[in-house]
Amino acid sequence: MEPCRRAGLSGVLCSLSLLCVILDIQLDGVLGATQAEIEHHLEMGRKLLAAGQLAEALSHYHSAVEGDSKNYLTFYKRAAVFLAMGKSKSALPDLTKAIQLKPDFLAARLQRGNILLKQGSTQEAREDFEAVLQRSSDNEEAQNQLMKANELEELQEEAQAAYHQGDYSTTITVLERVIEISPWDPESRELRAECYIRMGDPQKAIQDLTPTTRLRNDNRAAFLKLSKLHYILGNHHESLNNIRECLKLDQDDKECFSHYKQVKKLSKQLDSAEELIQEGRHQEAIEKYESVMQTEPNVPYYTNLAKERICFCLVKIKSATEAIDVCSEAHQRDPRNANVLRDRAEAYILNQDYEKAVEDYQEAREFDGDSNDIKEGLERAQRLLKQSRKRDYYKILGVSRNANKQEITKAYRKLAQQWHPDNFQSEAEKKEAEKKFIDIASAKEVLTDPEMRQKFDAGEDPLDPENQQGGGGGQQGWPFHFNPFESGGSFHFKFQYN
Repeated sequence: MEPCRRAGLSGVLCSLSLLCVILDIQLDGVLGATQAEIEHHLEMGRKLLAAGQLAEALSHYHSAVEGDSKNYLTFYKRAAVFLAMGKSKSALPDLTKAIQLKPDFLAARLQRGNILLKQGSTQEAREDFEAVLQRSSDNEEAQNQLMKANELEELQEEAQAAYHQGDYSTTITVLERVIEISPWDPESRELRAECYIRMGDPQKAIQDLTPTTRLRNDNRAAFLKLSKLHYILGNHHESLNNIRECLKLDQDDKECFSHYKQVKKLSKQLDSAEELIQEGRHQEAIEKYESVMQTEPNVPYYTNLAKERICFCLVKIKSATEAIDVCSEAHQRDPRNANVLRDRAEAYILNQDYEKAVEDYQEAREFDGDSNDIKEGLERAQRLLKQSRKRDYYKILGVSRNANKQEITKAYRKLAQQWHPDNFQSEAEKKEAEKKFIDIASAKEVLTDPEMRQKFDAGEDPLDPENQQGGGGGQQGWPFHFNPFESGGSFHFKFQYN
């Protein structure tokens, strides 16, 4: 306190004066340490950048910028790391700051102009290239880029004019060059996507719109449009993903929320229907697909899909007539759908219409020649057709291909009683009845034996001598070890119903 008294200062002023001196000493120490740390961060950033460790380099440049916000080179170096990481948006503010701190820093101006040109900002890009040329008129890169900026501006105007005239094909052609010069411009891609939509090519529109969701900070409109395009194409899971991205940006967006409810409901129904099919619950799956058509009656893809899958399920539950009707409708809606043709062929087989089954399988093979299911199905249908021209045990008994054992036995008893030879008087009638009776007995034996029936359903007659090892002899078609009708005219066969 003695120095304060000599200076004539009061106690309070003396204390404040001493505090300021202490703070000045401490601040000087901190600033000195910070400067050393800045140099360390810059050096580490340089080394890590050279080694390709971009994230680590960026961390050191962040620290350097925080330590010294007046050094234009520090901002420029951090911008270089952002560019190396593909983050041009983040690099732009650092380049702008470097130019503000040093207006004649041509490297930063040239770099910023290049980014602005790729973003489609022709006027701002031109200003940077012109500023470079004012100080360095022979800068070749600035000259070339300025020419590109002028070309880009002309092309943008040409594309807009063609679009407003409804000439979408020309617009697309012009925009190809526009996007080549400015690949980071969302507006050019959005315009080309709109042209593709109007020309009926939603898939290409999706390819253009997808990157725009990253080129704009809040591109809810693109997410919504992408969701609707995927929805129309039948990609309901992708549609759901995109509309969720829209709601992440703003959960109160009414348009996005409305579409989200529709997509979510439909997607849930479709997934549930396929799960039911996997579980073998085909009747329930039919009902679920009928609900799908009610939920979305206006998009052809979902109606076509529902008809296709209902067709498949009806075949699985062996409802042949209804399956043929639904499959035929599905075929009319989508004539090149090999799955529908395959399933209708199976329905025709159930209905014992083998010629039509072969025709459908042959047509299906034209659209999907690599499918083993179709190849095997065609071979089976051809065998069944050939078989039906010999003996068809189902037709002999007058039962459907999905008849159960009880129905087969009942039909057999009725026909066996009707065609028993003892019921006929003349020799010619007995011979005809004998032949019929043998066929009826053969049909009963084959169709009530699971293994034999499986062979017959695959197109092989287990009682045909051609299918027996060694060719076989004896009475063709008689399933037992003897033929009662060969024992003489006086023999009366006693028929037993079993």
